[in-house]
Amino acid sequence: MTQPAFPRPGPARALFALTILTGSFLLFLVQPMVARMALPRLGGAPAVWNSAMLVYQALLLGGYAYAHWLAHRRPRTQALTHLGVLAVAALWLPIGLSAMRLPAGAEPGLWVPWLLGASIGPLFFAVSAQAPLMQRWYSAATGGRDPYALYAASNVGSFAGLLAYPLLVEPKLALAGQSRLWTAGYLFLVLLVLACALLLPRSGPAARRAPLTSPAPTRGRLWWWIALAFVPSGLMIETSSYLTTDIVAVPLLWVLPLGLYLLSFTVAFAARRGLANFLTRYAPVAVLVFGSVVIAGHHGNPVLNAAMALLLLFVVSVALHSCMYENRPAPERLTGFYLAMSVGGALGGAFAGLLAPVLFDWTYEFPLLILAAGVLAPQHFLLPITARLWQGGRMRRRIIAVAMLAAAAAAVWLGLDHHATVVTGGTRQGIVFVALALLGLFAIGVRPVFAGVLAGALFLFGVYDALRLSAIPGARTRSYFGVYTITDRPGARDLAHGTTLHGVQMLGSEARLRQPTTYYVPGSGVGQAMRALPALFGSHARVGVVGLGTGTLACYARPGQRWRFYEIDPAVVRIASDPRRFSFLDRCLPGADIKLGDARLSLGDERSGDLDLLVLDAFTSDAVPLHLMTREAFETYARVLAPEGLLLLHTSNRYLAMEQVVAATIVGTGWKAAAFNYFPTEEEAGQEATASEWIVLGRGESFGRLVGSDAGWRSLRREPGLAPWTDDYASIVPVLRGVTIDAD
Repeated sequence: MTQPAFPRPGPARALFALTILTGSFLLFLVQPMVARMALPRLGGAPAVWNSAMLVYQALLLGGYAYAHWLAHRRPRTQALTHLGVLAVAALWLPIGLSAMRLPAGAEPGLWVPWLLGASIGPLFFAVSAQAPLMQRWYSAATGGRDPYALYAASNVGSFAGLLAYPLLVEPKLALAGQSRLWTAGYLFLVLLVLACALLLPRSGPAARRAPLTSPAPTRGRLWWWIALAFVPSGLMIETSSYLTTDIVAVPLLWVLPLGLYLLSFTVAFAARRGLANFLTRYAPVAVLVFGSVVIAGHHGNPVLNAAMALLLLFVVSVALHSCMYENRPAPERLTGFYLAMSVGGALGGAFAGLLAPVLFDWTYEFPLLILAAGVLAPQHFLLPITARLWQGGRMRRRIIAVAMLAAAAAAVWLGLDHHATVVTGGTRQGIVFVALALLGLFAIGVRPVFAGVLAGALFLFGVYDALRLSAIPGARTRSYFGVYTITDRPGARDLAHGTTLHGVQMLGSEARLRQPTTYYVPGSGVGQAMRALPALFGSHARVGVVGLGTGTLACYARPGQRWRFYEIDPAVVRIASDPRRFSFLDRCLPGADIKLGDARLSLGDERSGDLDLLVLDAFTSDAVPLHLMTREAFETYARVLAPEGLLLLHTSNRYLAMEQVVAATIVGTGWKAAAFNYFPTEEEAGQEATASEWIVLGRGESFGRLVGSDAGWRSLRREPGLAPWTDDYASIVPVLRGVTIDAD
């Protein structure tokens, strides 16, 4: 019987690689696109985005499970079925958010998955199956050639989509244009899948359902694959959080960890093994040295710390993904392998993103994941001398292992001073670090001993200090927004979120305890507005404040005024309301009216003309949330404010020129605006005053009465050609400080 002629592997490989790349590119475009569409309607509460992440992970798992089920049918059945699924999913084009409205009192954990599933579920499901299914088709179409190297194309596509959205698509296209672009990409993908289907064998034995000849993976092997995928996925999320909160809150910095995570698959699954083998061999060294430095949390050189964290993530991801690749099954069981990988990745993301903020009050999952990486990474003796050290009988190896672990324990003990706090610098710390590093290097190749040395280093340089702070009641609080740390110093108490200061209360006399500090001192923009309230709006002024912080602004409240705070994070409410932590609310505005939830949604429910002054002081780390700065958001503020009401925006941040955004966004809206830059004197800085930037907007005479007092208010600076922010279009790229990009 004649065997069917298979297509030439070169052109076939190129076609399948392009198909896989296109599908992955579309997946990484649709996630941020739909998030932008949903933000104005659903708000930025963590329950919303945690639910969205679960939807994406569930759909991805569903797509991989579908590919696994379909891959064991006849090639012709596979092609007809998958093309039918793509055709049905096309009924949801053009991509967009369903018109259904959030019912009053609906639970986000139930409603958001339903909304997102109804909006993009079929499309996301169909596209997510592309990578494993097309690899299976490639093997069938080329007579059983190894398809695993094609997985690199999947991650190149993912990486390209990751970079393209914030850097190219979002700055250049409104959401309607983005939707049309994605629709065109989807139709192109369907044509590519059809072309791939035409290469599948249609006659002979290869066209029939092939029996499985290779042994099925054992349960232990499946769990091994899941564990190898779990750690890099969780470590990627932790590295993103570490960089954007503990190192520096630079917008778009989250792209780097995710990009390196995706590129690690390209290296690990490449046909040429040189780079993957090199990084895998020296991964334990990176885990020991870089892991200890990163967990130590010293911020004297943030660029170096960030580089170490990123390099640690990349090396660990390559090493563990390479271990998966080296233990991959036969191509006929490929889809099950990728399904296990997807399960591990989803579990790692859920652990770091969902469970850890509930389980821990600090990022203890970070050292746990680093330790797990050290345990799972392949280990080989790096030097002949270390291999000779461990030669000999079992008793000799046990004696050496016990001696090394005892030496590591002694080094950890020496690293603690007599006050039981971690050494924070100097020669002693350097000696202890070098000692542990040398012990770890000699232990590489003997996994239990290396794990013990690594655990000691992580405990000494980060975990012990974190445990000591966790033992202090009220010193640390964690939520899905991050870790809030309260520290006392002579005469003051600070609240910090990573490297961003969120409030300071002076300690001592009653006057000091009531004194507004940091960005809110009397000479700042908000301080001027608060002191002018009685003159502008009388003794019964109505004040709204978006962003509670430590409750500092409450000490401007006067009898007869009505105040309301809008806060999205319950943890912040607990901190500000506890007089043992911060007593601004307790002393200045007992029983303060605090509305919990996304401020834009909450303000949308308020009565028209309900406020005289609205202060927008909401920050996500070091940046104002995007959906609070669009033209539609300003329309909500204008409706809630009285005709003479004022809107005061706090725009202090290190990386975004928010003044230019406001200037462009309010053109033609009737708002008048002025800016104020406050710089404290040396004496004011000694009283906990901080430089700040404020913008005031108004529509009536009260605006002129505030800014016309010769107190330093000035006109806004506007960047020519900068497009206004709307719910349909907003991009931070054109307003990054020091970055000039044509936004036309």
